[in-house]
Amino acid sequence: MPGWNLQRWTMIVLAGVLGQSQVAPAPALAAAPLKLATLVPEGSIWDRDLRAMGDQWQRETGGRVSLRIYAGGVAGSESDILRKMRIGQLHAATITLVGLADIDPDFEVLGIPMFYESFAEFLYILDGLEPELKARLEAKGYAFVAWGHGGWVRFFSRAPILRIDDLRKQKIFVTAGSDETVALWKDNGFHPVPLAQTDIMTGFQTGMIDVLGTTPLAALSLQWFRQASHMSEVGLAPLTGATIVNLRDWNKIDAADRVILLRDADAYEKRQRETIPEQDQVAIDEMSRRGLEVTSSADPQEWNETASRMADSMRGRTVPPEIYDAAEKLRAEFRARKEASPSAAAPADAPAGTAGATP
Repeated sequence: MPGWNLQRWTMIVLAGVLGQSQVAPAPALAAAPLKLATLVPEGSIWDRDLRAMGDQWQRETGGRVSLRIYAGGVAGSESDILRKMRIGQLHAATITLVGLADIDPDFEVLGIPMFYESFAEFLYILDGLEPELKARLEAKGYAFVAWGHGGWVRFFSRAPILRIDDLRKQKIFVTAGSDETVALWKDNGFHPVPLAQTDIMTGFQTGMIDVLGTTPLAALSLQWFRQASHMSEVGLAPLTGATIVNLRDWNKIDAADRVILLRDADAYEKRQRETIPEQDQVAIDEMSRRGLEVTSSADPQEWNETASRMADSMRGRTVPPEIYDAAEKLRAEFRARKEASPSAAAPADAPAGTAGATP
């Protein structure tokens, strides 16, 4: 296992025969960095926020803790990243729901299509579910550090998608590894094509896929919109992820330093929550200047009804019923509060057409 320690140097005291004098503390020995891998594109907003957090860790711990980030999928898919964490080649990861669901299926609840009406609603539910989700991670050997956000997922496609039938005619990328998810799409009349996340561009170039559900920020950063130049205005779900550390490595960090790390991670998460939603529109505007065409739904109610049926079929199949029901309860709480005080929870941050499926 890679040797990286976080012990402090002790004060060296030299005693003389005729008296004693103390020597100034030796400078802190810079520890080997925590190796963190992610599919987040290098240079993206999410990547820059991660690196800023790592710089803050190094500065505030005197070099005892730092991050070495391998971004853009250079360490492989999220399944590869988790495998490398288990064998000690990597210590940490920033992963999306794909990787989180590989750890525990409860995380699937965060990706139910059109279940969330706004980013504010999603965050309310996420905060309510956080204790349970953190406990799930810890039980599987991972320490939770912070949530991260990538924007709101839309469909990017070769041909315009105005109605549900337009989507059913095209080949849709789904992440390889979940036979149940593939079956779920097929059962609802769609044509899913399972591929590794790292093979998306190749899939477009070879004609294996026609449609990708992703965020505007990712489509711009990774240039996927060049291959899929039509974006559906209908929003599917927020893209969220988490930064996690292998528990055995996390527990080697001095307890006082862990307090610092989590405090800085809270600040990182707050920046993400505040800046990512508005950056969605910035990315759309930039892609539109480069040829992206944004299409509106010809029948929003059709989308809502289809999403409702899919959500209903996900309960107990891909999403454990207990966590699904907990999310529904939190959603009802949020909407009741919004109804009582609309200005306190206005869904202004939701993409057009996102109404929130209600099975």
